[in-house]
Amino acid sequence: MQNFSADLLEFEPLRELVGRYVGSPLGRGELEKMEPRTDRAILENALADVAEAIAYQGASRQPQAAARGSTIRLRFGSIPDVSSALTMLRIEGAMLEPKQILDLARLIEEAGEVRAALNLAAEKYPRLAAQVAATADPRPILRDVRGKVLGDGTVADDASVALHRLRRDIERQQRQIQTSLERFLRTHRDDGTLQEEFITLRNDRFVVPVVAGQQRKVYGVIHGASGSGHTLFVEPLETIDLNNELVRLREEEQREVARILRELTDLLRTNGPQIQALVEAIGRLDLLFAKAEFASDFDCVIPRFSADTQRRLVLKDARHPLLQDVLRRQKKPILPISLALDEKQRTLLISGPNTGGKTVSMKTVGLLALMAQAALPVPAAEAEFPLFEQVLAEMGDQQSIQESLSSFSGHIARVREMLETVTPQSLVLLDELGRATDPEEGGPLGVAILESFRAHGAFTFASTHLLALKIFGATTEGVVNASMGFDEKTLQPTYVLQLGAPGKSAGLEIASRLGLSEDLIARARQRMSTSERDIAVFLNELHQRLRRTAVEEQDLREQRQALEACEHGLSSEFEQREKMKFQELDERLRSALAEFEAQTQQAIQKVLSGAEQRKAAEQAERRLSKDRREFEEKARVAVFGAAPVPQQRFIPIEEGDRIRLKGVREPARVRRKLSGGLLEVEAGLMRMKITTDDVEEVLPAAPETTRLPKNVSYEPGPRWDVTYREINVIGKRAEEAREEVDKFLDSAAMASVDRVRVVHGHGMGILKKVIGDLLATNPHVEKYYPATPAEGGTGATVVELK
Repeated sequence: MQNFSADLLEFEPLRELVGRYVGSPLGRGELEKMEPRTDRAILENALADVAEAIAYQGASRQPQAAARGSTIRLRFGSIPDVSSALTMLRIEGAMLEPKQILDLARLIEEAGEVRAALNLAAEKYPRLAAQVAATADPRPILRDVRGKVLGDGTVADDASVALHRLRRDIERQQRQIQTSLERFLRTHRDDGTLQEEFITLRNDRFVVPVVAGQQRKVYGVIHGASGSGHTLFVEPLETIDLNNELVRLREEEQREVARILRELTDLLRTNGPQIQALVEAIGRLDLLFAKAEFASDFDCVIPRFSADTQRRLVLKDARHPLLQDVLRRQKKPILPISLALDEKQRTLLISGPNTGGKTVSMKTVGLLALMAQAALPVPAAEAEFPLFEQVLAEMGDQQSIQESLSSFSGHIARVREMLETVTPQSLVLLDELGRATDPEEGGPLGVAILESFRAHGAFTFASTHLLALKIFGATTEGVVNASMGFDEKTLQPTYVLQLGAPGKSAGLEIASRLGLSEDLIARARQRMSTSERDIAVFLNELHQRLRRTAVEEQDLREQRQALEACEHGLSSEFEQREKMKFQELDERLRSALAEFEAQTQQAIQKVLSGAEQRKAAEQAERRLSKDRREFEEKARVAVFGAAPVPQQRFIPIEEGDRIRLKGVREPARVRRKLSGGLLEVEAGLMRMKITTDDVEEVLPAAPETTRLPKNVSYEPGPRWDVTYREINVIGKRAEEAREEVDKFLDSAAMASVDRVRVVHGHGMGILKKVIGDLLATNPHVEKYYPATPAEGGTGATVVELK
């Protein structure tokens, strides 16, 4: 966007407001590059990223958010500024300082944890995961750099074997010098040679304080005097060789430190492109989550962009973020605005009282349009904008003594510039159009200016007190009149934007409220022309009618909602009663069927004595089963109405299959398949002939051997070495670490181990939280707690097993 009136619409203060939520210097660098754009695809993708970040942040605030490690809240405040280190890496041969190497190591570690967290949530938040998808895994780099530089900026003793040896030699040499000088002090304690009995350093050499004038009693080298000249600092002769050796060792130490720093610098320089990619990804993510935090704090929505062929500008409950921030600190509410314009009505003319909020309303529209095109969520309940090529604004007094411009001249000069650059894809904001001149001339001039902007096809917002413009808005198709509310009782503006009618300026009423005498106000009213008084009365009556209409509409809406709620309640009550009635009838039917079945079973048992009787019983049972089904269907039809015709189903049955019969609890086995679709089955002690319709399901074959099922194998439990009862998962992904610890606990439980240790490190606490959640639900765990400092402190967890 080439022209967007940044100063007038306060885009830079808005950038500072969003900057409060940025955590790192990398994110602030991305914030500085944020500006309105005109590429629809880029904007929609960027806003989709913000929407996903808002969803992620909301999920991460839930109490159980990280139970499975899916939404771990990301923080960027501890990421250091590595811009100078990256600049040095681009200079071949340059060597990084220890602090710069430490900062890069911290960045790589933090970036690695952010990357792991987003990869873990990639299925649900693919756009966020895509931000780090192109970056390489930083763990190999981190393994070579981590721990080489300490937090105070010094190179660690174990950075190399040679450095460790040199520092031990230096400590030993210092102890020898200390012992030698203490012996010297004891020797000269009582001979008046010593000024004080202590050892100090001068020129990196250990010395003792000697009284000036007594130095001839001491053989050694003088390395300076105190400020008063009363004390000389002397290196005794017996420690000179020892100090020389110490100096040599320290020089070797510095050379080894320089070698280590060069080696680390070369390693980081080799991985420079990967580190740069991580830096850029972390900067983008920091700004993305800052936008999400801003959206949550200011109740924002993701704006939409209307199609170029159906342009719309819709705002519902929109608020100016800077004003909202100020009023929030003052604990005052902010009154939102709502409006809607489209291709047919794309000019809004706002009138109303002074200090009533006309300028703020226009600034809100302009700033929110810029926010949308900067891929920022906007503070509103709903927001839709055309895609603007430029936002042109003329607000405030343009008077300039140096340029010999009056208020009117400055106003017209700015309007002329806007008319020269306006396009159909422009948003135009004009405050107090036609001001600072005679109203009889300013009104027609303002009308002509508005007509010109309308002819160019731009969306235009203008505020005015001029009658000619109010009449133009009421009589011109495509122009919408709007007014800022004014309370006649309190003589104060309400700051509510009302569409559909112009507002009165209420200058005399506001002057009265501000303290002008009633006599002066009365004389001013007498000097108003009859038409002006009539128009003021007309506008006042019109606004009263609009307020009454609004109240009546609200009453009608409430009555409609009450009727709908009543209707819904009656419908629910009727459905509940019918449901209870059907349940009662169904229970009665079930009871009758159970009684009928019991009686049939008693009749069958009476005729089971002989073969003829058994055959008759089987026939009777089949007949009774059929009669029971027919009776059940007829009963249900009588109670519930006609039931849908069930679709016939084909069940493949072979001899030897185990089947379940309808109404028979014990499984049966098919002995033979007979003609006519009959089956001879055996159920317990009974043999019977049935039809396939009596088969409810074919059961799986019962196991005949004790062999293990297919795809099941047996392995003996693991041996357990009692001297090794810990697992180290530092550097692993959260999901991988969780699986390894879970398997480790199973093995420990099988080996009857009662206490183990899990080493997970510190970092951002991702591994610690994931493992803690696993331990809280694992059936083998009796209790767990952080290890003692000797066992790793908070970087490890001790687990006691059941």
